[in-house]
Amino acid sequence: MLEGTDRMVTRGTDIGARIDGLDGAAKAARGRLDDGLVDAAADVVDRAAGRLRLSATHTVVGIAGATGSGKSSTFNALTGLELSAVGVRRPTTSWATACVWGREGADELLEWLEIAPRHQTTRDSMLDSGRREQQAELDGVVLLDLPDHDSTEVAHHLEVDRLVALADLLVWVVDPQKYADAAIHDRYLKPSVGQQDVLLVVLNHIDTVPEERRQSMLDDVRRLLDQDGLDRVPVLPISARLGIGIPELRAEIARRSAEKQSTRTRIDADIREVAGKLAEANGDVSTRVVEPARVAALDDAFAQAAGVPVVVEALERSMRVRGNRATGWPVINLLAGIRSDPLKRLDLDLGEDGRRLSGRTRAALPEATQVQRARVDDEVRVFADNLTSDMAPAWVAAVRRAAGSRLDQLGDRLDQALADTDLGAARLPAWVGIVRVLQWLLLLAAVAGLGWTAALAGLGRLDDPDTVQVGGVALAIVLLVGGVVIGLVLGLLCRLFVARMARNRAARADERLRDGVNAVTHELVVEPVEVELAAYAAVRDGVTRARA
Repeated sequence: MLEGTDRMVTRGTDIGARIDGLDGAAKAARGRLDDGLVDAAADVVDRAAGRLRLSATHTVVGIAGATGSGKSSTFNALTGLELSAVGVRRPTTSWATACVWGREGADELLEWLEIAPRHQTTRDSMLDSGRREQQAELDGVVLLDLPDHDSTEVAHHLEVDRLVALADLLVWVVDPQKYADAAIHDRYLKPSVGQQDVLLVVLNHIDTVPEERRQSMLDDVRRLLDQDGLDRVPVLPISARLGIGIPELRAEIARRSAEKQSTRTRIDADIREVAGKLAEANGDVSTRVVEPARVAALDDAFAQAAGVPVVVEALERSMRVRGNRATGWPVINLLAGIRSDPLKRLDLDLGEDGRRLSGRTRAALPEATQVQRARVDDEVRVFADNLTSDMAPAWVAAVRRAAGSRLDQLGDRLDQALADTDLGAARLPAWVGIVRVLQWLLLLAAVAGLGWTAALAGLGRLDDPDTVQVGGVALAIVLLVGGVVIGLVLGLLCRLFVARMARNRAARADERLRDGVNAVTHELVVEPVEVELAAYAAVRDGVTRARA
């Protein structure tokens, strides 16, 4: 949309960058700040870009005023032709009429202004020799006679509002009877403080005012404009009927047109005004960044709701049971009975590969309690509020919406995160396998010793010196007692190592599960919030560039 603006009147200026800044701010603010304000900013961008793509050699001057103010008479006096109907009926002017000095390059501009061809006049083609020099000073002017702003026709109001927004220079015509009318001050003049450098006010029908009262009336008009904040707007006394002040008004319009500053000044004013309103609505607190510490509380709340502590505790107990079963003395295990795996008791079976929880995890885990769900909601709200402290209410609401926009997916995404996490529980450490083999060897030694001792006892040779002995004790008894004692002691010692191994495995599983939860936290909460914070920063940066 803005392509080409920097190659026209923006060359060597910053206006293109300022339009781009406002455009970026408006797009980032869409759906977050007030729609009416954002629409107004987008309209300014469209108007500015559209105007800058058109003729830079022409200045659009709008003549506006109320019925009976002499607006059309002023238009005719400036053109030197009777182009607009003058009368006492309301309304007199029903459509905009254009008079162009210097037609070349003006066609696209008139089309952009939506002035029908039948309401266009090219003044330089109609110049008589007597007025050629007088009218030539307006070369490059597109003079518009607007409909009456106080017309009873709604369509006329809309047409005035549209063209007032498009004109490069506005001449407001007031008369001695209604120059203080609130309709023009409240609806058009007061809201135009930002555009006052492209405004002129003319007091028409000055010939109907006694000479001794003219200055006081001009002073009163000046006072009213000052009250409206328009202290830089000139006030010119004229009589369109008698031609009083028309040369001065024409010279002022010609001067501003020749300087070719009205177009840029109007665009500048429009951009600054709407950018100021955006800045006020947006606020100017420093851009916030989501810090890891702020995510930690969310992760913990989500982990609790997902049942991570339950899984980790079950995994630790499972590793203890499996490790103790593998390293304990086999006879004790048989006498105590085979204890079921805590993971299986909770229906938290490991998958086929023995590493991840099966797809039945959520069905097995207890549902999040009301307390846990309330904590999730509280942490999400606190997370959003901490990031939006001192921000404008619109952004507080936007960030809160973003933070909670995807919480309905939380349960499924956490389930999937748990199911996809490698718990590291597939195999027991190698040393456990070695101890398992050793325990069975010790059991075999004890069984062999038991059989041997029974045989010797049956033969009465248990105390026979010829029997193989170790330290004066029969080897059979050494095998029996040693196998049992060493197996029991080894099993007890291994319980300490198994407990440490189970804790380490549980800690690693907890870390992996929480990494999965953290990924869900970022996907469902952090990333949507960061989008809003980036939008806030874009609006803030855009209005800063627009107001530079």
